[in-house]
Parts: sequence; structure tokens; C-alpha cells
Amino acid sequence: MDILGHPAFELLPPALYLLLLLFLSFRSKDGDESSASVGLIQGFILFALVVHGLVLHDSVFTDRGFVFGFAQDLSLIVWVGLAFYWFQSWFLPISSLRWLAVLFAMVCSLLPSLFPGILISPKAVADPWFKGHFIVATIAVGLLSLAAMQAMLMSIQDRALHRQLAIIPNSRFAHWLEDLPPLMTMESLLFNLLYVGFALLSLTVFSGLLFSQTLFGKPLVFDHKTIFALISWFLFAGLLIARWRVGLRGRAAIRWVLSAYTALLLAYVGSRFVLEVILQRV
Repeated sequence: MDILGHPAFELLPPALYLLLLLFLSFRSKDGDESSASVGLIQGFILFALVVHGLVLHDSVFTDRGFVFGFAQDLSLIVWVGLAFYWFQSWFLPISSLRWLAVLFAMVCSLLPSLFPGILISPKAVADPWFKGHFIVATIAVGLLSLAAMQAMLMSIQDRALHRQLAIIPNSRFAHWLEDLPPLMTMESLLFNLLYVGFALLSLTVFSGLLFSQTLFGKPLVFDHKTIFALISWFLFAGLLIARWRVGLRGRAAIRWVLSAYTALLLAYVGSRFVLEVILQRV
């Protein structure tokens, strides 16, 4: 068996993310980050992403066939989200997302070693419709996960600005809040993520509705996964329409984003979690 198949190798991605979190938490605070510091962090994130991707690929494409479950789904979602963050962070002021994105990556990259998933039909995986649907769905949920993290940061920032959050002066948390971009900038970045994520989510949902027989080998069934996916799509659509028509923003927009994302997780991850862990069904 090669090194990728060794059980210890599965723990390398969460270990790398943990080291990065420790470095981010305990490095000295001396104002703006130097270019050398930024380059080191970006290089480490890229290395962790490559290792995480290799381990994830090996846990999904096994000798038995295509193995997938809620743990692999979450791990893949955060991988896409962190990869998108890494690329965008070269051009946009989104370093405030870094700690949260790495934290989620650490937790979710550990899950496949705890929950091995289930074997998916090789016939379904060989279908190009299924492959396209799977890839687009994963990218969509990954981008919307990053948007949800952005919304959570905006909520913390908004509460701090309105003095609804206890802050110790000159603490690390206070410095971190000071480094966040203005709420207007944060909001603009949030909706940029939502526009792209919603377009891909629309393609995912409606390809599933229109080509259910081709994708999954059975006619469309309105089960809880389909219902939650549609609820999420309508919530995101309503949010973007409200933004366009009445300029929805602030706390109302944040609550709307988090509600829509919760429904999305229930559709794409919650259903697998219930079947695999709670009901223990294949």
C-alpha cells in the first residue's frame, strides 16, 4: 500500500491546519502583516490544501470503488471554500476569513477518518451527468459556505460596533476586530460570493429536478433532501431579489443568509448524516 493509503496519512491535513491555527493565534501582533509573513501563510495554506486534496481523493476513490458520505461531503465542501478563499485573498481584503476558514477545514478534514462513508454505485459515478452535477453542487455549496462564514463575521462585527459584545481593550480579539474591513466592504464581498454561489446552486437544483432519472437512476422524488434544497434555493433567491429591489442589508441580510445556508446543509449534508450515523442505513 502506498503512503496515501496509510491510516496515519489521513490525520496529516487536520494536523497541518492545527499548526496553522496555532501560528495564526500566537504570532506577534505588530500592525499590518509583512509581505514575507503573508507569503509564508499563503504558502502553508496551499501546501495544506494539496495534502488535504490528495487524502480526500484517496478516501473517495478507493480500491472498492467510489465511497462517499456526509463526512466526505463536508471535507470536500470546506476544501473548495478554503481553495476559493486562498485564490481570492491575493486580490481582495478577506484575510479576516482566514482563521475561521482554516478552523472549519481542520474539523471537517478529520471527519472522513472517523466516518468512512458508503460505496456508491459505479454505474452512477460513470455517468457524465452525475459527474457534472456532483462537481457543480460541491463548488456551489463550498462558495456558499464561505459566504456563511463571512455573514457570521459580519454579525460579530455589527454587534461589536453597537456595543452588544463585551470586548477587552488591547486584547487579541480587539485587534482582530480592528483589522476587519469596514462593514460596507464586508457586505460587498458577501454578495459577490452569493451571486456566484447562487448561480451554481440554481444549476445544481434544476439539473437534479430535470434529469433525476439520468442522474440517480430513479424519477424525481420529493424527499426531505429535495424539499430542503428547494427551500434553500427560494431563500437565497428571495435574498438576492430583496437586495436588488429594496437594497436589503445589515442584520436582516445576515439572518437571511444563515437561514438559507442552514437549509442547504440540511439538504446536502444533514440527510447523509441522519442515514449513516443516526439510522445507520446504506
